[in-house]
Amino acid sequence: MKFGKEFVSQMVPEWQEAYMNYNFLKGLLKDVLRFRQQNMLTAAMSATPRSSLKRRVSLYRAFSGLTGRYRGSPRKNNEDEAILVSAVEEEGSEGHYQTMFLMSSEAGGEYELVYFRRLDEEFNKVVKFYKGKVEEVMREAEELNKQMDALIALRIKVENPPVGFGGGGGGGDGSGPAERLNHQDNGRKPGRVHMDAIQEVEMSSGANGANSEDERGRRNMAKSSKGREGKPDIEGFKPASLDILNHVKINIERETPISTLKGILTTSTSDLSFSKEELRKAEELITKAFVEFHKKLRVLKSYCFLNQLAFSKIMKKYDKITSRNASKAYLEMVDNSPIGSSDEVTKLVERVEATFIKHFANGNHRKGMDILRPKAKRERHRVTYFLGFFSGCSIALVVAIVVIIHARDIMKNPGRALYMDNIFPLYSLFGFIVLHMLMYSANIYFWRRYRVNYTFIFGFKQGTALGYREVLLLSSALSVLTLGGVLSNLDMEMDERTKSFKALTELVPLGIVIVLLLIIFCPFNIIYRSSRFFFIQCAFHCICAPLYKVTLPDFFLADQLTSQVQAFRSLEFYVCYYVWGNFKTRSHKCPESKVFKDFYLVVAVIPYAFRLLQCFRRWVDEKDPSHVLNGLKYFSTIAAVVLRTANELQGGMIWKIMAAASSGIATIANTYWDIVIDWGLLRWNSKNPWLRDKLLVPSKSVYFIAMVLNVILRLAWMQTVMGIRDFPFMHRTALVAVVACLEIIRRGIWNFFRYVNLDLETCYASKCCFSHRWEVHVELIRLENEHLNNVGKYRAFKSVPLPFNYDDNYASKHA
Repeated sequence: MKFGKEFVSQMVPEWQEAYMNYNFLKGLLKDVLRFRQQNMLTAAMSATPRSSLKRRVSLYRAFSGLTGRYRGSPRKNNEDEAILVSAVEEEGSEGHYQTMFLMSSEAGGEYELVYFRRLDEEFNKVVKFYKGKVEEVMREAEELNKQMDALIALRIKVENPPVGFGGGGGGGDGSGPAERLNHQDNGRKPGRVHMDAIQEVEMSSGANGANSEDERGRRNMAKSSKGREGKPDIEGFKPASLDILNHVKINIERETPISTLKGILTTSTSDLSFSKEELRKAEELITKAFVEFHKKLRVLKSYCFLNQLAFSKIMKKYDKITSRNASKAYLEMVDNSPIGSSDEVTKLVERVEATFIKHFANGNHRKGMDILRPKAKRERHRVTYFLGFFSGCSIALVVAIVVIIHARDIMKNPGRALYMDNIFPLYSLFGFIVLHMLMYSANIYFWRRYRVNYTFIFGFKQGTALGYREVLLLSSALSVLTLGGVLSNLDMEMDERTKSFKALTELVPLGIVIVLLLIIFCPFNIIYRSSRFFFIQCAFHCICAPLYKVTLPDFFLADQLTSQVQAFRSLEFYVCYYVWGNFKTRSHKCPESKVFKDFYLVVAVIPYAFRLLQCFRRWVDEKDPSHVLNGLKYFSTIAAVVLRTANELQGGMIWKIMAAASSGIATIANTYWDIVIDWGLLRWNSKNPWLRDKLLVPSKSVYFIAMVLNVILRLAWMQTVMGIRDFPFMHRTALVAVVACLEIIRRGIWNFFRYVNLDLETCYASKCCFSHRWEVHVELIRLENEHLNNVGKYRAFKSVPLPFNYDDNYASKHA
């Protein structure tokens, strides 16, 4: 792989604009090469007679010699200085680096002058970004120091409460928490990972030791190798005085409905109660903060290395093309710049690792590093093998079903209508699920292709996110199970020898549902347990929408459920068919039951109610009026569903007018929100007419096609609200299934362009990952532009809430 492609593949997607633009500089060098080739050819032509053999030989040598040097052949070194590089200091602004090209008077010098100007711009951009990120991680390290002080004090208080301790002071006997800790029983719950008591003694008694100040000074000196003062020292924390507990409050995450209801009457922070539960939560939050902080430091090191390598490569190309020796001077400047000489990030990485292993892994290096640096998920060949196997089986089963239908002329069988009314809705449930999984796998594939960091956007843990192959594997396995049931059901119904097993015939789809539920709720570590539990958690949060803080995965799942209304109605039919109907004789009175009709309406409203309640909760948390408008959109859909159903049940012109009006309003509102708000398109003043300034997909026609398809499929979706009549060429239940499938396809297209715009303009610039004010403004838009928004703000890491909030007076006093 060429370096340019490898360089792009190694970039952090959200920081792409901050990297050196290698391909652009390479293009400028091609201009230099093109001019030099043309100049040498012109000189060779004018120096020899026309049509002479000598002229042709000289032209060949001139051209091949230049291209040979470009491809790496030996060249003659020019000892003359070609460039002069220097660091320029300006008042009122940061210094920058400037290159003076000394050969601009030569032929083609203007091309090389343009090259060096753009090279300086790229280099200054990289240096400025790197210095800003270094300052940012130093501030975050300082915040982690404060958090560790509070955590150490809380540990001492909870696990080894000193005798006569009155709430946080160090006592009047002159002894600190370390001395009191030495006389306490070091009992602790077995198997729980926590800070070792010995480490707490070292941390809290650091001020009392003879060499503690000298050690801390040495560490700060090592950290301040470039003349920086006041930099944080992660490993050498300040003494953990228990008096800190009088000046901190702990953040309370409303993790359960009960805690949420309690939180309505209280503030988001509360005084410490010195309970083990608070200690456990504090440990978990600080552990997550350490993991994210360590990840940011590693990415920053990689950013520095890749840019150094890119500048080295581009300068060596310049030397090959021009036969100059300019790379030596320029690369010396790179080595002396912050990206080449600063070792602050490297030392900070070492201290973070040492601190985490020492205090959160009980000195176990392997265990600590496994937490800080989770292993990347490996692609397994068996996934590809079973994917191909199940896909082939699915195709074979489809062919077998088609052959049986035509061979036995089932389409003209008198029992066809009975089968479509009773059995087809049972199996269509699995068809909806399989189709949605196929669309989701396609979303993952294209997100990866266009380098959308969906795992970061959705908050998946590293190594647990399913790839498109895994999703395709699950969908193909479910399709094999479903198609096998359909085939066995047809065979049992048509074969004379199996007609006596009618009960078993009708129980096949119910058995598949039970198997599917058992797999989803299986507690054993099989079939992607972490993903299954994550799905269950998100589903539970959707059910308890107003009682849980709404996160991106929660409302993403709720959005998917709004396209699965027919699947919910199929589940209702399962209950009616197998509980109140006589499934042995395929007889039931579900459509005639008033209870069934009422629940038929309620079931259709449930997914939209989830989203409505989520919008309400987000408005309460964020005070953003856009969530109110989004909630009104879902309320209009609910009203359309209710009024249309009332029209079908009651009849009359008034109900018909109300149903038509509500359906039209819902259609217009949803279509407008999809295209203008969710996708951010139809902006007439954009650089891309009627689209938007930044596009993820290079082809603009894709966006216009997506808009047209969304409108057409949205109108088809509204047929589920407005009611569907029988068609002569298709049974009513089949037509309902087709329209439901079109809505699922529309949802899959919509998913690709959807994003959440995390407005971190005020928070992210300084302490995005570690500020306790991490509750940020969130707008529902679409996934693609969430990636573009992350790129624009260089946001590549999660926002991690920290457990402790310091009093303003105490924080300013000890800053």
